[in-house]
Amino acid sequence: MSNVISIKFKNRGKSYYFDPRDLSFASGDKVVVETSKGLELADVTQGNHEVEDSALVQPLRPVARKATADDLRVAEINKRRESEAYTICRKKIAEHKLDMKLVDVECSFEGNKITFFFTADGRVDFRDLVRDLAGIFRNRIELRQIGVRDEAKMVGGIAICGRPYCCGQFLDDFQPVSTKMAKIQSLSLNPTKISGSCGRLMCCLRYEQDAYEDLTKSVPKQGAFVETKDGFGTAVQVNLLRQSVKVRLDSDNDDTLHVYKANELCTVPGGRPRDGSEPPHVLHYVPEPEEEETEDEWQLSAVLAGDTYAPTDGSEGQPSEEEGENERRRGRRSRRGKGNKPKNGGQGASAEKPQDKPVEKRADEPREDGDGGKSSRHSGKNRHGKATVKPVKLEQGATKAAPDGKSAEPKADASAEGAKKSARPYRHRRPKGPRPQGGQPQA
Repeated sequence: MSNVISIKFKNRGKSYYFDPRDLSFASGDKVVVETSKGLELADVTQGNHEVEDSALVQPLRPVARKATADDLRVAEINKRRESEAYTICRKKIAEHKLDMKLVDVECSFEGNKITFFFTADGRVDFRDLVRDLAGIFRNRIELRQIGVRDEAKMVGGIAICGRPYCCGQFLDDFQPVSTKMAKIQSLSLNPTKISGSCGRLMCCLRYEQDAYEDLTKSVPKQGAFVETKDGFGTAVQVNLLRQSVKVRLDSDNDDTLHVYKANELCTVPGGRPRDGSEPPHVLHYVPEPEEEETEDEWQLSAVLAGDTYAPTDGSEGQPSEEEGENERRRGRRSRRGKGNKPKNGGQGASAEKPQDKPVEKRADEPREDGDGGKSSRHSGKNRHGKATVKPVKLEQGATKAAPDGKSAEPKADASAEGAKKSARPYRHRRPKGPRPQGGQPQA
């Protein structure tokens, strides 16, 4: 974060950040700042404030000083010189018969340079004009060509809305504007109504463009083939701000228009079928459920209206079916909020049954399985009824009993198998990878 001040030259145009150099300034103060053209007098639009370092253009130029009485007197002299230079330059333009329009004249604060701003349709050869002006003012002369929008910004005026020009008040840069913006905003495409005093499209067309682009995403275009809850039809008129569409249904014989909300219809992809077949159904409209008034809200509204609550079915102190349903709903909500999950496959929480206390048994007493018989661990059978044999560690050379009661032959000694494998001849295998391109193969 850096401490800066915002200033404008001649209180127009873009705002620039300058370093206050531990000085305090307020809005409306006049200061003398150092620029690439030398010292200049400027107006403070915003006093000392903090700005992110990423928004600054380094190096940040400092403020020379706060404007004194002598600085203000020099500014008044330069202002009179600008008025005289404007009159003289217009006469010289008429003498040289140049196709250009003089807009403004600006004298530097130090008095060593005069800049003339003009507009023209094309390139202008003003070399003779510059020589004449340099001989009259004995200063450095600069002629700068600007556009019609910059002209309106410098001259100023009142727009058709009754307010001063936006470009002369707060706009720093000119943003591109197109006729598509006026079309999306349902404005008249008459150039005289959507153009400003400069002859270009009004800058205010861009202010609400983002909002209109978001609204057009949920509303069909005018002339689109749509499906509604009453049938198919054609969108005749679209109101973006109200999010409503006037539709002419195909089932109506007359030109009656029906008004629907944007969520009550849908555009049929591909438009109306040309072969006369039935268009596909794409609308899945579900009406919004009406909010039911709870028992507490009903009682509160009755108390506010001056009525007394009394059950009409003659059941004193007995809750009605609706009250019982509300109580059950509130109970389920509270249980969900506490983290209790429904049991039995999501059929709701069931009452937990008290479990029987476990019965202690002796170690030598056989345990019973679910069928009432002895456990498979002690009966020698598994749970499928098949006989099991307890593994026994055999000595070397002994036979092992098979599950069917027959004796199994012992396997050959592992050392003999290892000897047979070691007796096989050694075969050289080529290492993995690409073969060498030339010469003898590598070992």
